[in-house]
Amino acid sequence: MGTSIDYQKLMMEIVYINLPGPEEPSPGMSGGELLHGFLAELYRAPNPEMKAYLTGLCSKWNIHYREAR
Repeated sequence: MGTSIDYQKLMMEIVYINLPGPEEPSPGMSGGELLHGFLAELYRAPNPEMKAYLTGLCSKWNIHYREAR
């Protein structure tokens, strides 16, 4: 008798961070807006090592930055 194969469907959600993000937090911002500003600020970091580390984390967590057109 054959054995059954168990599997789990993994859901992947893409998160887009629109640039430029908010420069400063303001009263009444939602948690998503605060996180968006935080991640946009990290992306603007001048340190190339920090930017490379952030890029690696973003690819792992399926986060994409996109520039405003």
